[in-house]
Amino acid sequence: MKKLYIVSIGPGDPELITLKAYKTIQNSDAVCVPTKSENSFERSRAYEITKDATQNVKTVIPVYTPMKLKDEDWDMQVDMILGAFDVADTVSYVTLGDAGVYSTAYYLLEKIAEKAPDIYENTEIIPGITSFSLASARVKKPLCLGDETLHIRPFRPKSTLKTTTVYMRPETKSQNTPNVGKDAMLFQKLSMGEEKISNYNDAATIDEYMSLLVDFADRG
Repeated sequence: MKKLYIVSIGPGDPELITLKAYKTIQNSDAVCVPTKSENSFERSRAYEITKDATQNVKTVIPVYTPMKLKDEDWDMQVDMILGAFDVADTVSYVTLGDAGVYSTAYYLLEKIAEKAPDIYENTEIIPGITSFSLASARVKKPLCLGDETLHIRPFRPKSTLKTTTVYMRPETKSQNTPNVGKDAMLFQKLSMGEEKISNYNDAATIDEYMSLLVDFADRG
């Protein structure tokens, strides 16, 4: 069974790679690493972060990633990732920060779903530490407290903003929160052994305090 991992490697310090991410990279048959130089790791921050984790990996592949990507560049990268399965059963593609926040990984994953649906279905995303989590820690200032909210957005959006909203700190047994989209998902006891994920619109109440609701942006 072929397995693809999208591995988040944090904001820059190799020591901020999570243990799960490190072990995933270390145990992969092949690791695909984004680089700004064709056929080398000369200008690859991702390689500098992961070179310790990859030192015993048999196949480490530089994946050329231009700064201004065109559709054919996405296709080229996906072909390189899928090509790694010619010599490997488990392949990791590493990405800076966290894959869920402004990462190119999901553009690639969308194309993988089209070109190799079996690989897509057997893909696992490994989350990571974000740059803004590190920034908060550096200056000892919280990102949000109590009933405050946190906004993450591009400096200069080029189009109408689509928004994902995360709801935390629920009151248990509370009624369904109104005005959420069709893609809103309820996550309860994530990674705790009793994990439960469901469409929020199908849930009458929130039963667990260790819950969060993610109202994902409608991307059509």
